Amino acid sequence: MSSFVIEGGYKLSGMIRPQGAKNEALQIISAVLLTSEEVTVSNIPEILDVRNLILLLEGMGVKVTRHDKGRYTFKADEIDTEYAASDDFVRKCAALRGSVMVVGPLLARFGRAYFPKPGGDKIGRRRVDTHISGMMNLGAEAEYDEKKKAFYLHSGTRLKGASMLLDEASVTGTANILMAAVLAEGTTVIYNAACEPYIQQLSRLLVNMGARIEGIGSNLLTVKGVKTLHKATHTILPDMIEIGSFIGMAALNRSSITIKDVSYENLGIMPEYFRRLGVHLEQRGDDIFVPEQESYVIESFLDGSIMTFADAPWPGLSPDLLSVMLVVATQCKGSVLIHQKMFESRLFFVDKLIDMGAQIILCDPHRAVVIGHDHNFCLKAGNMLSPDIRAGIALLIAAMSAKGTSIISNIEQIDRGYEDIDLRLNSLGAHITRQ
Repeated sequence: MSSFVIEGGYKLSGMIRPQGAKNEALQIISAVLLTSEEVTVSNIPEILDVRNLILLLEGMGVKVTRHDKGRYTFKADEIDTEYAASDDFVRKCAALRGSVMVVGPLLARFGRAYFPKPGGDKIGRRRVDTHISGMMNLGAEAEYDEKKKAFYLHSGTRLKGASMLLDEASVTGTANILMAAVLAEGTTVIYNAACEPYIQQLSRLLVNMGARIEGIGSNLLTVKGVKTLHKATHTILPDMIEIGSFIGMAALNRSSITIKDVSYENLGIMPEYFRRLGVHLEQRGDDIFVPEQESYVIESFLDGSIMTFADAPWPGLSPDLLSVMLVVATQCKGSVLIHQKMFESRLFFVDKLIDMGAQIILCDPHRAVVIGHDHNFCLKAGNMLSPDIRAGIALLIAAMSAKGTSIISNIEQIDRGYEDIDLRLNSLGAHITRQ
């Protein structure tokens, strides 16, 4: 188990460019299974989860060519369907959350796929009902394989288009169903679809491959199935969550940095939420400049009640950003209620922040009240363990502002979502050592 040793209290300065979006990359890389022709993808983040998904595809027979950093060509013309049904393949899928999105392409193109209970972060229950019911709406049959601990989905013949109302606006569920539907016979209508920028990006790639999709950017997608898809090229957006993490680091350390090439139009409401924490942001072309501030004052609602930050489907606030905003709030002036609606275990890392001196009341598994110190009291260094990607980066942000030397263990969780984060932050003035 590797660790970060962080010497806190150093201000940051300079410029940093975000990596490609992890969540988009996992969808796009899975989509290459839909065609036997080459798909070239640029700006792929070379992080642990993405590398593991690429290795999984290579094990299935996908030919992968790395041209240079972040730019790959995939060709899925000789898929080993027997391996894709093997115990080894299912076991590897169960350990990798992003592998759930190979199910739709495999089912659509080859007529069968195993769907194990997904692994990944320990942040509470993560239902797969939306995925499986969507596939069944398209004509697949589902059986639970007790030996493999996985659902076996099979269609026998080509999937059939259908109209469906998703029980939740699941991003991965929408992606999976969308990829299955593009090769289905007839028309598929998906209502209550997720419409995040990464789903829009997946839709655009599929259209470039020859799919017929209407309603991109809305929660109502209409897909007219085609028999085959062809080659295409695609560039992945910058990672919105990493951009938010950099803003949080600058604010907590009262530092001034520039975040380059952020695709500002795809950030949604995120910049506004940082402004509600009192963080001044300047849009400069497609860059974000975060100026140094002495104090950050949390807004109240117009009636004077405490500000509430709650996650919501796009265009609402991403749940992946709440951990970062919670940490930033510990040094702002004022109070905020953080309401994490989606995952019931994602706020349990706050006990580490309380040990560091933060004033936080954990109301229940979903809500925490943060009472800011207004930088009158610095967080104390400590020894911590990263429970998941987003809590891990939040603890790293806290440690960077704390007095003394902190140690964060289990940083493999952070590496799953952030590429060379220690080296990149050290270039801004941080003091982080990997052990």
